[in-house]
Amino acid sequence: MVARGYKSGMLNPKNPNLAGAMASSNGGLKADFDNLVSTLRAYVKQETLGPIRGLGRYLGFGLAGTACFAVAEVFLVLGVVRVLQSTNSVFQGNLGFVPYLAGFATCVAFISLTIFVLKRDQKRHANE
Repeated sequence: MVARGYKSGMLNPKNPNLAGAMASSNGGLKADFDNLVSTLRAYVKQETLGPIRGLGRYLGFGLAGTACFAVAEVFLVLGVVRVLQSTNSVFQGNLGFVPYLAGFATCVAFISLTIFVLKRDQKRHANE
């Protein structure tokens, strides 16, 4: 008992003005595709450029710290050699190599300490 002129169903919507309302409100399939592309582009920028910038800052501060430690080590070794050369007359003549040996030992100690700290840090991060 359907009233005359009343059509319903998927192909005959009750309100013909709503047919394709989703597509027409967004501007159609092309607009949906453009929206998808812009969303993907924003996502890729967020997930790649942000971490790369963070990595750049991490590397920058790491290199700056490394340079500072290298300069400090050079001054430390020069200081050790100079102190041993100027304060004692013992290290003159046949024992003139001893201050340089002490400077080399200072370098080895500094490098060993650095390697020890790096290995300890790696073990700590491996346990997390």
